[in-house]
Amino acid sequence: MVDFGRLMTAMITPFNNQDEIDWEATGRLIDYLIDEQKSDALIICGTTGESPTLSDEEKLEMFDFAVKHAAGRCKIIAGTGSNNTKHSIHLTREAAKRGVDGILLVVPYYNKPSQAGMYAHFKAIAEATELPIILYNVPGRTVSSLSAATTLQLAEISNIVGTKECASIEQVTQIAGHAPEGFCVYSGEDATCFAAIAVGAHGVISVASHVVGAKMAEMIQAHLHGDYQQAAHINQQLLPVFQGLFACPDPLPNPAAVKYAMSRKGYGNGNLRLPLLAPTAAEREFIDALL
Repeated sequence: MVDFGRLMTAMITPFNNQDEIDWEATGRLIDYLIDEQKSDALIICGTTGESPTLSDEEKLEMFDFAVKHAAGRCKIIAGTGSNNTKHSIHLTREAAKRGVDGILLVVPYYNKPSQAGMYAHFKAIAEATELPIILYNVPGRTVSSLSAATTLQLAEISNIVGTKECASIEQVTQIAGHAPEGFCVYSGEDATCFAAIAVGAHGVISVASHVVGAKMAEMIQAHLHGDYQQAAHINQQLLPVFQGLFACPDPLPNPAAVKYAMSRKGYGNGNLRLPLLAPTAAEREFIDALL
């Protein structure tokens, strides 16, 4: 079993006032997420890291920087997935040269491939690398959804070791209940982390862990040690944060809210690259009150 831990943070990419990666803030953010928010692993250049608007050069620089700065204190998972199989293979191979511990591969978006096409896509990437792979099924963003059956078929490939599942608790249950030993299911939604672990998920790949990671780690440990009442209590306390970082109070595209929240702590300026926009004054007021 490849164990990336229970709490993985999908890390933002801090920018400076020139709309470039703020390397000083990025280093401090990595320290903060490991030391204060108890992240077992960091997802670099995933959705929350604004992967669609980062160049390949920026992504590879981020992978290299994160590996060197973390220095073995947590696992570094590189987001190298796209809707172009050849490009994903290229970026995965380049990420491997930077020493990352694994890769996260999103379901191909926009193309709307069949289940057979998605299987062939992930299989081709897996065959091109020795790195352990976590699949990422997020139909709200990709339209296409990787079925439980296809996920279980992919789980038979030796270096496909897990999935970040955002479809439904029912699908988490199906995969966790039938996956081969050592294959890990991770909740991809903060608000379903408690329920997902109850039905067999290994942990969570989180956005809210930027601000409440230590409490999430406490909740997960209480759950695993059979203190379900305490775990449920913590989950109830955290639910407004889980919901608010995405509602704000109207739907706000991730990572707008959490990036603003982290800017208040000094990690970048909170700006996002177009076509995403930073929160409005009213939205900022809501996030301030929430936190």
